[in-house]
This record gives sequence, structure tokens and C-alpha cells, in this order.
Amino acid sequence: MNEREILQKITDEFYWFHRHPELSYEEVETTKRLRDDLAAADIEVLDLPLNTGLVAKVGTGEAPFIALRCDIDGLPIQEESGLDYASEHAGRMHACGHDFHISTVLGSAYLLKAQEKDLAGTVYLIFQPAEEAPGGARKVMETGVLKEVQAIFGLHTSPLYDVGTLGIRAGAVTASVDKFTVTFCGKGTHAAHPERGTDPIVMAASFVTAAQSIVSRNIDPAHPSLVSITHIESGNTWNVIPESAWLEGTVRCLTAEDRKRIKQRIYELAEGQAASFGGHAELTWYAGPPATNNTPAWTDFAIQMAEESGLTVEPAPVNLAGEDFAYYQEEIPGAFVLVGTGKSPANHNPKFHVDPAALGPAAKYMARLAKEAFARL
Repeated sequence: MNEREILQKITDEFYWFHRHPELSYEEVETTKRLRDDLAAADIEVLDLPLNTGLVAKVGTGEAPFIALRCDIDGLPIQEESGLDYASEHAGRMHACGHDFHISTVLGSAYLLKAQEKDLAGTVYLIFQPAEEAPGGARKVMETGVLKEVQAIFGLHTSPLYDVGTLGIRAGAVTASVDKFTVTFCGKGTHAAHPERGTDPIVMAASFVTAAQSIVSRNIDPAHPSLVSITHIESGNTWNVIPESAWLEGTVRCLTAEDRKRIKQRIYELAEGQAASFGGHAELTWYAGPPATNNTPAWTDFAIQMAEESGLTVEPAPVNLAGEDFAYYQEEIPGAFVLVGTGKSPANHNPKFHVDPAALGPAAKYMARLAKEAFARL
């Protein structure tokens, strides 16, 4: 295929992927479609123990190794975009641009295949499942396929930028993501006789207020971070003080030190507030992906390639959303780039949409990153 044919192909595939979103670890038809697309272009798909998602390769088949990664899952959202290629599946939508990511890296695969004889190594093309779970990146890492990869590049749609603009910065682009639950245990009693029991709702309410002091009093004011309590349940009627109160929330931050400190304070405050009212707290912590960490050298390289490609580069904003591309960056240096896809409602909004005109420039840019990176190793 020539470039014009590649652009038409990935645009058509983008429309198909958008119409057929699948949730995390359920991307069966998406994976089948990708296998067929890659096979038709004589691009090898590796035999790996992945139920959904896949890894393909282009190049010499030998070291050195570079990787391009996209994610392929959708979200449980009812689409309201009004697009003529809107989701055909009720309650499911590509509301985070993963259909764009798939089509971009597919285009990069086609472009690299056309230049295969000029590649100075091997490019792995990761079509990763379950980023939204999150954790699909770990499934790919566990196969061992990336153990010799020396640099990795990923992308994400951004409704903040026009087509032709990229957001790139060194260090953290997205935050670490942790979830916690707390059960405050008291002693139930009649609401008219609180002195005969131990009220867990008071414990929970006190903790919610105290937790808001963590970011303002325990974390450097120059470090973006947050603690949000998002869900509380207790009791089932108006005249009974219940036995327990349960809540859950999330922690986001950009440094490993802040992540450790916030967790410590969550435990101290939950246990302390519960004890001060005569009860106790039971906590469970669910560690998600760390903050992304763009390597300075590869960030500079990504900026240079963008500028040489005629793209505009702006510093990526601080973002406390999560991204499991960070799991790769724990072991492999590289860069995660925001791709302008035109102004739109935010990601995860039922009216979110991207401009397909961004596909061509993004696919060529990602292919160039992979091809030119070999000379920087």
C-alpha cells in the first residue's frame, strides 16, 4: 500500500473500531479484526499467551528492539456523540480514543512494513488489552516478549489540542492511581440511645474531613496530588445506628515519595479517627499503575522528530488521570505523547469525539519515532 491507500485503510478501520467497542479483557472481535488486518499486510503476529490483544513485529527480527504501544478497549458508556459512525453496542463506547490509538499504530505498522528493508532492528507493535481495567500492560509484560526492548513509545488522544499539535514533556505526564476502601466498625444501637453503642458514621464523617488535610498539610504544595472520597454507605433506616460504615476513594500523585506518604497518612487517619470514637478501622489498598515517566533523552528525541515532521509541540499539561503505559516505563525508557485530535468534550464524556484527520500525521509520526530511534541506541 502507498501512503494514500494506508490513510484510507486506517480511516475505514477507525470507523469500524469506533462502531464496535469492547470492554476490558473482552476485546475478542477487535483482536480478530487486527489479526486479519495485519495478516493481509504480511505482518507477523507473535504467538503469545494473551486471551485478547496481540503483539506484532516488523523489521529484521533481531536486536535492537523498539516498541510502539496502543490500547484497544472501550468503556461502559452510552454514546451521545451524534456521529454517523457511533457505537452500535448499547452502553459501550470508545470514549477515550482507543479506537484512534489502534488505527494510528496499525497505520504505523503498515508504514514500517513498507520500509522494512531500511529498518536497523525490530519494532514490536503492541495492541494492548484492558488499559481501562487497568492492568493490561502487565499482562503483556508477563509474556516476556518485551524483555529486550530498549525504548518504548505510546500515544493518547487529547481534546486540548488541534490536529497537528502534540503535547510532550519529560517526567510524569499522568499520575499514579490507587484505590482504597475503609470499613469503620462500631456497635449498633437505637438512634435514641447513641451512648449504648459506637457510631461508625461519625467515624467515617470525621475521616472524610481529616483526609482533606493530607494534600494541604503533608504534601509539598508544588506537587500536584489529590485524595478523593467518592462513595460512602452505612445503615438502612432512620432510627438505627448501624454496626459499620464503608467508604472508598482514590489517591493520585506524580511522585513515588508522595504516593508512599499519602498512603501512610490514609492509614494513620482512618485508624486514629476510628479509635478516637471507640471503634476500629479495616483498610484495603489497591495499588494501580504508577505515574508515567518520560525519559529526558527520549522526550527530547520525540520533540525533535515532531518538529522535523512539521508538527507543533507544546508542553503537556499536568494530568492526574492514570495510564497503565506507566508499567512499561518502570522497566523500559521511552516517551508517552499526547496527540491533538481537535477540540471536544473531555475523554470519558459520552459526547467525546476525535477528528479522523489526525490519523495520518499521527501514524507517520509514530512510525518515524520507531525507525529513527535505532540510531539513538
